[in-house]
Amino acid sequence: MDLRNALFLYIIIIFSAIVHEYAHAWAAWRQGDLTAKYAGRLTLNPMAHIDWWGTVLMPLMLLYFFGAFFGYAKPVPINPYNFKDQRRGIIWVSAAGVGANFAIAVLLGLVIRFLPNFFLNPFLSLIVMINIWLGLFNLLPFPPLDGSKLLMALANVKESRYARVIEVLSSPVGILVAIFVAMTFLPYVSNFIFRLIVG
Repeated sequence: MDLRNALFLYIIIIFSAIVHEYAHAWAAWRQGDLTAKYAGRLTLNPMAHIDWWGTVLMPLMLLYFFGAFFGYAKPVPINPYNFKDQRRGIIWVSAAGVGANFAIAVLLGLVIRFLPNFFLNPFLSLIVMINIWLGLFNLLPFPPLDGSKLLMALANVKESRYARVIEVLSSPVGILVAIFVAMTFLPYVSNFIFRLIVG
């Protein structure tokens, strides 16, 4: 991957991650928790969400030296005890980031579907694919990904009952399993959803 393509890919992923984190902050605010707002995270300003290692240095080095990407934005701080309904609040906040990525994918995917000769479609296709992949990745049930919080809230189980399981899934082993699943299975699911959206 040449430097220009790597930087373009990096910008798309970081922008998508920032929208993802903003959606968490917005959903928390709507559910009654102002923690993210007071922390300055209820904004699309990239500087509010950047982690200098996870968002800048590590992903750029991986892209440049290995042609691969892994990174993260700063997690949005929330206090579920401030939610009007704690269980519903966790569900909405956990789903909001994933929903934002899928919304981007659907909106731009429909542009590709209905304007097949649009000159920006190759770039839009990349944005659509990345947001589908990010949405799916964050749905994996491995802490601290959104999928783990969403699963626990939907199943209405207390974290204390599954503390040992959560500890294992949160360990480096669990993270490696999540990355393995993401790299081996998610591309097939992403491609299927992409074709479903763009036709």
